[in-house]
Amino acid sequence: MANLKPEVGTNTSPKVKREKETIEIWGDNVNIKDLLLAIIICVVTTLGGYLIAPAEPPKPLVFGLVGGVIGFTVSAILIKPKRTITYSGEEE
Repeated sequence: MANLKPEVGTNTSPKVKREKETIEIWGDNVNIKDLLLAIIICVVTTLGGYLIAPAEPPKPLVFGLVGGVIGFTVSAILIKPKRTITYSGEEE
């Protein structure tokens, strides 16, 4: 019969689950779902701005850049930081 006892040292805490849902990008841990949501928002707004722009040469670039800024702003508003900052030690 199989051994049904839990393994010693098995950790099922929420912290472990949270670590599995994050990836490291440029030295910072990022939630995968939030990253994908932000990428989708920025791609849609940038491409939308580019596609609705008139065909005159500088306008598609400008509309695409404005769409990217709008996408970044919307992402920053919708996705809240999950970082906690604690201060320790003496203040100068």
